Amino acid sequence: METLDTTIVNTAVPSIAASLGVEPLSLKAIVASYILSLAVFIPISGWMADRFGTRRVFLSAVSIFTAASLLCALSVNSPMLVAARLLQGVGAAMMMPVGRLTIIRTFSKAELLSAMNFVVMPALVGPLLGPTVGGIIVHLASWRYIFLVNLPVGAIALTMIWRYLPDYKAQTPRPLDVVGFVLFGSGIALLSWLLEIFGEHRLDITSTIVLLVIALGLLGAYGLHASRIPYPLLRLALFRVRTFRVSVMGGFITRIGMGGMPFLLPLLYQLGLGLPAWQSGLMMMPSAAAAITMKFATKPILGRLGYKRVLTINTLLIGCAIGLFSLVDAGTPTALIVLLALYLGLCNSLQFTSMNTLAYADVEGPHTSMASTLASSIQQLSMSFGLATGSLAAAWFLGGTSQGDRVQVTSALHHAFVTLAIITIVSSLSFWKLKRDDGEAVSKGAERGVENAAT
Repeated sequence: METLDTTIVNTAVPSIAASLGVEPLSLKAIVASYILSLAVFIPISGWMADRFGTRRVFLSAVSIFTAASLLCALSVNSPMLVAARLLQGVGAAMMMPVGRLTIIRTFSKAELLSAMNFVVMPALVGPLLGPTVGGIIVHLASWRYIFLVNLPVGAIALTMIWRYLPDYKAQTPRPLDVVGFVLFGSGIALLSWLLEIFGEHRLDITSTIVLLVIALGLLGAYGLHASRIPYPLLRLALFRVRTFRVSVMGGFITRIGMGGMPFLLPLLYQLGLGLPAWQSGLMMMPSAAAAITMKFATKPILGRLGYKRVLTINTLLIGCAIGLFSLVDAGTPTALIVLLALYLGLCNSLQFTSMNTLAYADVEGPHTSMASTLASSIQQLSMSFGLATGSLAAAWFLGGTSQGDRVQVTSALHHAFVTLAIITIVSSLSFWKLKRDDGEAVSKGAERGVENAAT
């Protein structure tokens, strides 16, 4: 439901902008606000799961998300829509990490890669159907119906959670770090807000610098605070685990490059190439279909090549794929665009699975809840930075030109793709810190278990 909502919204941005009377690039706020809310509230999801149980938290999260979807559909202006998206993010913040935590606690490390692949494949139905469904809805009816799709999905999800989701609780829940939540949440919120408004001339340079210093100061204060208490909101000591550190921090930079693509591609197809919303949605399907296909090949690839080789090479391939979109214009054959989308989808799928599973390869059981929370927080923050980077790059190269000028919009988006490609390619250097056998407990654990049982 979460991925379906995100991909539907991306496709509908131009139509929402026309309906609300604003420029399409300015509507990055409805995407950024959702991601911002995730980054702020994910840190307390692990504590809530330990305190109240995974089933109760997940039920509450889906209920909030579904109710917020209804509010999105009823929004009459951009600020109201942004506020409803913030509430959606609160629900989603509890959904993703709590679901991942349930998987980690249910399966051993030897089974983790297969389990995550199996669980992620249904989630990829969202990106597969979302752009097309969103495009068709926008083409035939109002954009408001794209949020109403979540209502029946949410009802089904609540029934499934109540019947089947395991209920894990910590025997001795840690106390909530309220001070840490205020410091980290306010710092992240302020920093993300500055990224969202940067380049829109809402603040002078002095005010921007002052607020940036305050945001970084709040995050620095959280780091100092976390090192002095026994139960911090996010246990930064986990970064001493090398595989966790490389996966999360290396993935942070990589996701900045990848994070802007879901927002920029629909703009390229609709504003740059002049495609209708439904056709733009169809153009987004190949990547999702390729991502599902890659899940069947991820485990053999990691088992044969290892995490270091896969992450280093695949990051370079993703950077090249993003860069190739800078060559797409109105004269590019549709078949070539589809092939490029397939290529990007395959690489993205392999990258996300590799980074997500490597993070837990050397994390011991008692710390899995905190590791899941910390990794999810950093991941969402990086996606927020990626969205801001992509939209800022496009706005920078567009300058003061009207966003109705197709040639100028296409040129600006091409420059944004090159910017994201460079960031992604440079991020491949972070994975050189891995050792050749890192992650084998995950990538080869199942095969070893089978061999041991046979002997």
